[in-house]
Amino acid sequence: MIPRTITNELSSMLSWLPVVSITGPRQSGKSTLIRNVLPDYEYVNLEDKTVRVSATDDPVGFIRSRGDKLIIDEAQYAPDLFSQIQVEADARGTMGQYVLSGSQNFLMEKRIGQSLAGRVGMLQLLPLSYTETLQAKPDLTVDEFMFRGGYPHLYDVPTPADIYFRNYTATYVSRDVAEYLNVRNLTDFNTFLRVCAENAANLLNLTALARDSGVSFNTAKEWLSILEASFIVFRLSPYSENTRKRLTKTPKLYFYDNGLLNYLLGIHSLEDLLNDPKRGDVFENLIISETAKRYFNKNRDSELCFYRDSNQSEIDLIDATQRRNPLLIEIKSGMTARPDSFKHLATVGEELGAPVDRRTVVYRGTESFTSKNGRYITAKDYLCSAHS
Repeated sequence: MIPRTITNELSSMLSWLPVVSITGPRQSGKSTLIRNVLPDYEYVNLEDKTVRVSATDDPVGFIRSRGDKLIIDEAQYAPDLFSQIQVEADARGTMGQYVLSGSQNFLMEKRIGQSLAGRVGMLQLLPLSYTETLQAKPDLTVDEFMFRGGYPHLYDVPTPADIYFRNYTATYVSRDVAEYLNVRNLTDFNTFLRVCAENAANLLNLTALARDSGVSFNTAKEWLSILEASFIVFRLSPYSENTRKRLTKTPKLYFYDNGLLNYLLGIHSLEDLLNDPKRGDVFENLIISETAKRYFNKNRDSELCFYRDSNQSEIDLIDATQRRNPLLIEIKSGMTARPDSFKHLATVGEELGAPVDRRTVVYRGTESFTSKNGRYITAKDYLCSAHS
């Protein structure tokens, strides 16, 4: 198993709380993590229909017949278990009794909110980060990772990315979307998924997504919520603090995994990606999704946003987690350190009071250095830093 950064957080949670929940996209490594880290726990998987029937028919017996170290995978499929887990956790009073995992975040949160509030620690496991992947593939370049993404199976077995993601999307759509989320028009949903990919790293326009997918606005809104709850896409909010400028109020759309994004865009090789007009969007998606992943893996809250005002001054990413010391980042997919990359960083930096050393250009070049305008940081140095 490729070591996961979140392991320490899992161990801490188990010592503090009776129940720990781990959610994340399908095949992000949740089952592998908990089974390897907790070998002394009994493991049951509710995707096994026989096990699921047993859990739904007799939730009291299902829980009471097992010990106080139990992993329940895809727990959202037996909602009546959650109230019984509450009863047993309260009765036994020990920490780390149950580990629940699931790939449908909104179902898990609903069940937990109804029965386990105050008793459960919640973690999210996304696909591998670049730094995690380097532990298995030390020679992996940022460009290669930008193309393949971070789903663990791609590094456990030398599977062609196209084959993996073709099967991944088929499984996701046919099982999660159709069987459990009650979406009936799967052809339109697949179209919607690809239209979202075409709009990655751009302002979210639900009206346009609906039009280009051939569905209603309300359907597009519902389906986008499904993609967010399944850890396929996320929104990056616009900067909204008081300034003298008129700021956009529209979020931007990103994918959690670059490999899936490339597949949906019809980009089939690294060479194709590096020569594709979408390269800039894909590289921006990589840097922003990896920044979000950094905070997920440390189980820390973050305040990530972008800046765009009515004068079209734009900063791709503002990390305002340190509210009094925000980091302003421009993302450039070229390999040349160009002084004009700091144009908006200078303007917005002055507007927001960000000093020069907090103005950064992340680019695909080979050298990180400081200039009079701010810092140039290579993508590799940025992704491998604990925090930039």
